[in-house]
Amino acid sequence: MRMDVAIVGAGPSGLCLARALAGIGLSVALVEAQPREVLRQAPFDGREIALTHASRRILQSLGIWRHLDPAAIAPMRQARIVDGHASFALDIRPEQGQASALGWLVSNHAIRQAAYEEVHAHGGIGLFDAARVLSVQRSQDQVDLQLDTGEHLHARLLVAADSRFSEVRRMLGVGAQQCDFGKTMLVCRMQHAQPHGQVALEWFCHGRTVALLPLPGAQSSVVLTLRPQQAQALLAMGDAEFGEAVTGLCEGRLGAMQPVGTRHAYPLVATYAHRFAGERFALVGDAAVGMHPVTAHGFNFGLQGQARLAAELKAALAHGADPGRIAPLQAYARAHRRATWPLYQATNAIAKLYTDDRRPAQWLRQAALRVAQGLPPLRRAIAAHLTQRAEVMPRPMRS
Repeated sequence: MRMDVAIVGAGPSGLCLARALAGIGLSVALVEAQPREVLRQAPFDGREIALTHASRRILQSLGIWRHLDPAAIAPMRQARIVDGHASFALDIRPEQGQASALGWLVSNHAIRQAAYEEVHAHGGIGLFDAARVLSVQRSQDQVDLQLDTGEHLHARLLVAADSRFSEVRRMLGVGAQQCDFGKTMLVCRMQHAQPHGQVALEWFCHGRTVALLPLPGAQSSVVLTLRPQQAQALLAMGDAEFGEAVTGLCEGRLGAMQPVGTRHAYPLVATYAHRFAGERFALVGDAAVGMHPVTAHGFNFGLQGQARLAAELKAALAHGADPGRIAPLQAYARAHRRATWPLYQATNAIAKLYTDDRRPAQWLRQAALRVAQGLPPLRRAIAAHLTQRAEVMPRPMRS
């Protein structure tokens, strides 16, 4: 089967890119290892996504935002960062006169389901579900994919969007820088006795990091960064024991807690591909950049990366160019690297500093929070960077 673009991976980035490219007249094949029923009714995976203003605009432009249940969208009015038991905190709020939220929390599975609904309703996208790529062969004019279903796809452009541990990236011969933090992220929804006030809390404490993300009603998503053995012990507990343990780890900040739904654990490994594009291929989403969650930018980078690639391909198509030729792909790669590399490095440095329990590291991070809190221009700059309120929609780098 022949098409313009083959996208491997139907996570949010892959689905959004499929919708964007079909919208500019390209024929698209979407290859996904999971069956389509899992895409249609995406299961809860514990992850709550902090969407920036820029990411919300992208979802709206693709028609995906309208598929989300408004009652399941939680605005964040304030973010607070605390180190240990320090008597001060870095507070981030919207600037004076800006009534809007810092961002919005939406479940990852809800975004994926909404993106699938929009893709399913749009023509020009073929879904090859319950299928894995066995081999990739590139030639001057096309990319040939062999699937384990026996099908063969021939595309002018191949896009890998199949996770930070991308199999397709490896088949293409592209390596990646990896940073294994040696920790596990445990995520779950918790019901709590005290109101959260729509305030997101990031709390760096001895031996653990705790994030409390405000959800609708009296619920929060609890994100615990722990040693793997600690995480496994918590996963093995019954609900009552688990609730007491998490209440203790949070030191009662939101009162007594009880779990709501399932618990999930993920290894904390950051990745950064050595190349984002080459002749007839590109990487998007976590296949390109897999972030540590401490700055909450991983999903946003993936969403904005696919928008950059779509903008470059749209410009190339307007000039009658082949979507798989190297110029637009290199332009995408340069733009995405400039947008992600500084924060990727800064995020890794922050994650290491704020999980270092040695005394000098504690002094350094407390001093950093004091400086940021005491300098309003710096605090506003941090808020602007985290919210991406002024970020414009990606445009092609070339005329």
